Amino acid sequence: MLTVRKSQDRGHADHGWLNSFHSFSFAGYYDPAHMGFGNLRVINEDRISPGTGFGTHGHRDMEIISYVLSGELAHKDSMGNVKGIPPGDVQRMSAGTGVQHSEFNHAAGQTTHFLQIWIEPNVRGIPPSYEQKTFAEVDKRGVLRLVASPDGAQGSVKIHADAALYAGLLDGAESATLALNPARKTYVHLVRGALTANGQALSGGDALLMEKETILSLTDGRGAEVLVFDLAA
Repeated sequence: MLTVRKSQDRGHADHGWLNSFHSFSFAGYYDPAHMGFGNLRVINEDRISPGTGFGTHGHRDMEIISYVLSGELAHKDSMGNVKGIPPGDVQRMSAGTGVQHSEFNHAAGQTTHFLQIWIEPNVRGIPPSYEQKTFAEVDKRGVLRLVASPDGAQGSVKIHADAALYAGLLDGAESATLALNPARKTYVHLVRGALTANGQALSGGDALLMEKETILSLTDGRGAEVLVFDLAA
């Protein structure tokens, strides 16, 4: 079963310093038909204006992934991490028993564009932890590169959740396939560009929700950057 969710159907909040699109209900955006998909709870596409950001705030019992598209995200947390997250890096923070953190754009004249992703954990009450890795463009070109998984396979960041995340870059004749377990759910989020997923034409910001499918086929990419989530049903 395939369901397309168009970019323009997402929730939207423009706070001036922050322009955010919500794939699922979040903060002031509430849609009972879109509370999450499987154990995927949040995909926020955020653009942070120069010199602004999220002040210190708390999380607990959530796997949080930051995927930076342009600019740089400055991260500081109560675990002692002070990091810059550039494009190509994947940051994972396991909130566990509780963590405080802030995220800022310190670059003058440059907007930070990133995805904030939350996945429900399969264990709760664990000590909070942090991990950050770089995935080069060449490693995502024409393939679906595993970037987050429960066991840190293939050099991915390790998440405490029954889920896996792949990233790919597709253009021209490049294509990618992924075998799927029909007992699980798959969520395809096209970050930017255009491509065809299992015959469905997608543009930047669109998503394809897949259930009871056995294969994902990505073709006809035009400057496409895509994330694919393998999720518990």
